[in-house]
Amino acid sequence: MSRGPRSGIAAVSSALLAMSRHLEVRDVLKTIVASARELLDAQYAALGVPDDHGGFAQFVVDGVSDEQWRAIGPLPRQHGILAAMLREAKAERLADVRKDPRFEGWPSAHPELADFLGLPVRDGDEVIGALFLANKNCSRPEGGCGFTAQDEELLGILAQHAAIALTNARLYERSRELTIAEERSRLAHELHDAVSQKLFSLRLTAQAAAALVDRDPARAKDELHRVAALAAEAADELRAAVVELRPAALDEDGLVATLRTQVQVLDRAHTARVTFTSNGFRALPAAQEEALLRVAQEALHNALRHSGAGRVDVSVERRGCGAVLRVADDGCGFDPTAVRRAGRHLGLVSMRDRASGVGGTLTVESAPGKGTTIEMEVPGG
Repeated sequence: MSRGPRSGIAAVSSALLAMSRHLEVRDVLKTIVASARELLDAQYAALGVPDDHGGFAQFVVDGVSDEQWRAIGPLPRQHGILAAMLREAKAERLADVRKDPRFEGWPSAHPELADFLGLPVRDGDEVIGALFLANKNCSRPEGGCGFTAQDEELLGILAQHAAIALTNARLYERSRELTIAEERSRLAHELHDAVSQKLFSLRLTAQAAAALVDRDPARAKDELHRVAALAAEAADELRAAVVELRPAALDEDGLVATLRTQVQVLDRAHTARVTFTSNGFRALPAAQEEALLRVAQEALHNALRHSGAGRVDVSVERRGCGAVLRVADDGCGFDPTAVRRAGRHLGLVSMRDRASGVGGTLTVESAPGKGTTIEMEVPGG
């Protein structure tokens, strides 16, 4: 590049580091495209991920305004130069894409592209995307392309790492889907067990009350009071399970509002006092906010179902560029070392995995009769 090898290497390094910071597929795609456009100093860049029906499952652009993008219309089909890159899996460097015999035009609102550099993004033998740039910001040789062989080499390096980043993001999202499915299965099992036990007790107690109505009305009245108490407990179990099963509104409301809502519902559903406070928190990347939410839910589940706590306090606050979540209860507590030896983790392994998965840490402070405090800290984005 014209700025010299040192600046070129630094630019590639910055682009690769930017890609490695993200776990969401959409974020990875946007970072790849923006990094490619900046690295090669082009007006436009795009990355398309093909589907199995001749179109694109995702198509991300950089250098086009939202208004322009809406005016362009539907996502492109796999035709022309894009199809060639996907089918032939080789780089394309053209002085004027419009003069190539494979060019098939574009919508009227589409920006005019001239010199063009594109290549496939490959995971082994599979082509998982097409990355291209257009309109190099430079003076072009007469009848030639503004993009150079060195540009093509740099984009090739970027594409190789883009394939790794995209594959990792897909694996992460798949893992998250499986985790959510496992959590729902666990909750459904717990709901079945808890409510079934309550309903069985309700039935027996109601039968006992019916048998006592004539010969011992006072005892029958006591049994009916117990029926009412059991029904209230069953309702509490149902409400708590519904809160945990309901999808979190992170995308719409953010972490603080989502946590506050869930804590308010749990406070109404349980006899324990459940509170929430936040201090200076600012938005974090989606993966980190989801990890914080899931750890908070697991810690609340343990505190409300197993600790016998009379109070559970949840807080989230800014710490440096990141954030810290704290869930503290005044329950029976436990010996974390003994729990590990006994093979019962109370979700601690899952919580630690979630924390480490987003570059964070999890600490647990507890002792028999001393309550439990779970703290998770994550760095900034």
